[in-house]
Amino acid sequence: MNTLTDSIIVQKTKRSRISEIDFNNLEFGKHLSDHMLLVEYDKGQWLSPSVVPYADMTITPANLALHYGQSVFEGLKAYRNKDGNISIFRALKHHQRLLKSLERMCMPAIPEELFIHGLQALLEVDAAWVPGTKGASLYIRPLVFATESRLGVKVSDQYKFLIMTSPVGPYLNKPFTIKVEDHYTRAAEGGTGYAKCSGNYGGAFYPTQVARQQGYDQVLWTDHKEHKYIDEAGMMNVMFVFKGKLVTPRLSSAILDGVTRDSILVLAKDMGFPIEERKVSVEELEEGIVTGSLTEIFGAGTAAVVAPIANINIRGKDYTIPVASEDSFQNRVKQKLQDIRLGLAPDVHEWNHVIPGK
Repeated sequence: MNTLTDSIIVQKTKRSRISEIDFNNLEFGKHLSDHMLLVEYDKGQWLSPSVVPYADMTITPANLALHYGQSVFEGLKAYRNKDGNISIFRALKHHQRLLKSLERMCMPAIPEELFIHGLQALLEVDAAWVPGTKGASLYIRPLVFATESRLGVKVSDQYKFLIMTSPVGPYLNKPFTIKVEDHYTRAAEGGTGYAKCSGNYGGAFYPTQVARQQGYDQVLWTDHKEHKYIDEAGMMNVMFVFKGKLVTPRLSSAILDGVTRDSILVLAKDMGFPIEERKVSVEELEEGIVTGSLTEIFGAGTAAVVAPIANINIRGKDYTIPVASEDSFQNRVKQKLQDIRLGLAPDVHEWNHVIPGK
């Protein structure tokens, strides 16, 4: 049977940039690997994929994505295991979320085979870019955007699908300070909050910038109607430990279905840790801090995995959150996740897509 990925054309760069990279000092997203996957969509189908040297692209100023925002992306990671193999963490889950984003933005679905085989072909070519240093990984950025040239408001008939990669160092887990946002809104029910579309991030910049000017790292988003219930923390899902129970806002069309969030919930069940997915009010949050029933708050996302929160501002008042001990839930589950990704613990949920080392 003929498939889109029977034969992926590979055009290798004539000059690798890898010797210019200091793998002991990697800034997130600064260095792009030598190659990228490129696939074009036209006349109702995805055309033949190819791996090509990473390079600038020529785009018409009338590109529909620039005017009307048809652009979605994903973010996942690959790790160098102790046996030299490369493992891509939860590639299928990221593909499923990409499909939801594409559907919401009226963009063509990426076949699973194209996504997985294209990803593997790219990493086989740029295997040397997957760091082997402690805590480092290869960040993977799939991107789909409209390419049709027209000024009229319409759904594009042409698209590009790219996958880029970037080696990244250990995430500095400096505890975050956050401010509960009770004026601006990241997303509303029925909107695009659950989709990883570019506009969601652009719209969040200004409130975050205001919060940083006030001395906070991020904002804790609340619902758009009353600003009464917690949605997300900055660009991450947020999780709480109340009285020995893991609590996180239930998913809705305003909340991103985080892959790290999902992984933590699965591992919490494995650990026998009680879980609740439900609405969490700002009032409950404040009461939990005051009474001591809330012992942990942390963000969950691909970049940080687990990001501890040390201080939170609620209606102008700052509250300090206890420092997470080594035995805290967030640190234990983070270690379990890391061990699975690096092949140091059994992958019982079959989350890793393994590429054999050469």
